[in-house]
Amino acid sequence: MQASVFVYTRIMYYVYILKNLEDDTLYKGYTSDLDRRLKEHEQKSTRTTARKSGDYKLVWYCMFPTKTQAIKFEKYLKSGSGRAFINKRLID
Repeated sequence: MQASVFVYTRIMYYVYILKNLEDDTLYKGYTSDLDRRLKEHEQKSTRTTARKSGDYKLVWYCMFPTKTQAIKFEKYLKSGSGRAFINKRLID
């Protein structure tokens, strides 16, 4: 008798922080495909990071099971208390 294998694939959502290596500014975003999104930033094909000079480095990311949770956390990171949290807990 052969055992059946149940494979469940679920889309995960990433909240990430990039650091501009030229001026040390941070960019916060979310995506369901982190590799693709990082390549877009690298190729300067994103509306937000294409306007700035300098390369970006991924300095932090976290996965969330739902898009809603990722969006809420990204929004928090962009708030005043979220920026303080980043500086105190996430980024050296």
